[in-house]
Amino acid sequence: MLRLGWFSTARGETSPKLLRAAHDAIVSGLPARIEVVFCNREPGEDAKTDTFIELVRSYGLPVVCFSNSRYRRERGLRPARAGQPLPEWRRDYDREVIRRLEPYQFDVAVLAGYMLINTDVMCERYDMLNLHPAAPGGPRGMWQDVIWQLIDERAEKSGVMIHLATPELDAGPVVTYCLYPLRGPAFDPLWAQMEGRSVAGVRAAEGEDNALFKKIRRHGVARELPLVVETVRAFAGGRVVIKDKRVVDGRGREVPGIDLTEEIERVVAVA
Repeated sequence: MLRLGWFSTARGETSPKLLRAAHDAIVSGLPARIEVVFCNREPGEDAKTDTFIELVRSYGLPVVCFSNSRYRRERGLRPARAGQPLPEWRRDYDREVIRRLEPYQFDVAVLAGYMLINTDVMCERYDMLNLHPAAPGGPRGMWQDVIWQLIDERAEKSGVMIHLATPELDAGPVVTYCLYPLRGPAFDPLWAQMEGRSVAGVRAAEGEDNALFKKIRRHGVARELPLVVETVRAFAGGRVVIKDKRVVDGRGREVPGIDLTEEIERVVAVA
């Protein structure tokens, strides 16, 4: 039985969907168990997080809440700044998270809407799986940035991947992934509408209401939940293993990620 730790900030709509998808798959026979859910927000900080915590409790799962924002404010510490090294207090915070999670034993941690960049302290302690809305070797950053870069590059395909979390954002070894085309009857007319237009101009005029942007987003989101479930299944079945921070297959051979496109497309076709 694969034991999971589930980490989430739960500030968006996808977080409860990811948990629900995993929980439903487990109830339906997936040989895994969520040992604990960790949230870096506490009740009362955010309405969406509160709803997520209620969902966790409705499943009868243990939940540990520990606010990084409150931790920082109570100590009068400066916040982390984008593009700058993480402040030392973030390592201290992660050490306290680890201490609070000591009663719970799990084989891998799933970062499902967890919005903190992990320090080396956390990455060394746990094997943490992070969902990223791009193909291996594709754009890094938030999902919005990924889509705009795909449009700017006139990309012909994209994907979704799960990689091993490291202190360097979106740079860890690929664990699993799936790919999908950005060309064909559903996409070609939308690409045609972009001819002669700059991404900067489109962002200024239409933003995320742009039809191509929304189409790419829908195709990615449709594959995120299945990829999480099928990745858990791959771990539970021994198809993929994390060994000494390396991704290996069932025979112990290091691999550049497991391609789950076929499995994911079967699920998407049914949906």
